[in-house]
Amino acid sequence: MTTGSNAHLLLVEDEPKVATFIKKGLQTQSYTVEVALTGEAGKALFNTTTFDLIILDVNLPDISGLEVAEYIRQQNRRVPILMLTALDTTADKLLGFEAGADDYLAKPFDFLELVARVKALLRRAGTTEEVDRVLRVADLELDLHERVARRQGQTIELTAREFALLEYLMRNAGRVVSRVDIAEQVWDIGFDTGTNVIDVYVSYLRAKIDKDYPTKLIHTLIGMGYVLKEK
Repeated sequence: MTTGSNAHLLLVEDEPKVATFIKKGLQTQSYTVEVALTGEAGKALFNTTTFDLIILDVNLPDISGLEVAEYIRQQNRRVPILMLTALDTTADKLLGFEAGADDYLAKPFDFLELVARVKALLRRAGTTEEVDRVLRVADLELDLHERVARRQGQTIELTAREFALLEYLMRNAGRVVSRVDIAEQVWDIGFDTGTNVIDVYVSYLRAKIDKDYPTKLIHTLIGMGYVLKEK
């Protein structure tokens, strides 16, 4: 995977003027950008070319961008997906994350913010090339290459956002991380006090890695944040 400024990006955006604007802007940052104007065209390009990052509009003329994200995620667990949409409610974001998106940017957006999100996602994707292939805390394992979690040998399916959140918690095992920490390090955004999206995702993660096991690993410290530890 190429994570620098010469990364190969796929942009799936049905508005030609918007697509052209984004493509030209990203090309000034030395990225190679291929454009698909429909969801099916995006899937076809994805199937024939290796991309380092996908920028995907939710509202496409043929199939939903959410469906395209799910398709891509089924084929490739690792490629980062940045979703673009005019919808900006917490519920809309949750749908995008559940479909496999790694980040979410609402239209209209500042182009510099788009560039920052792209760089952050590529940088984070590059960390999977580190020497430590598997993170371990107690009987929980997170395989950074296969992009799966296991507890007591049982595979736990995670969405891209759940995986990123669990990776951050495991890399900081035993240390309390605040909602601000999570927003900045996992979501790559400033913390919005008006949203409960982080709490929702911690709840999702608990349901998958703690609910069916006697030893709980994710703990809440009221007024402080969360910590992943054995006791």
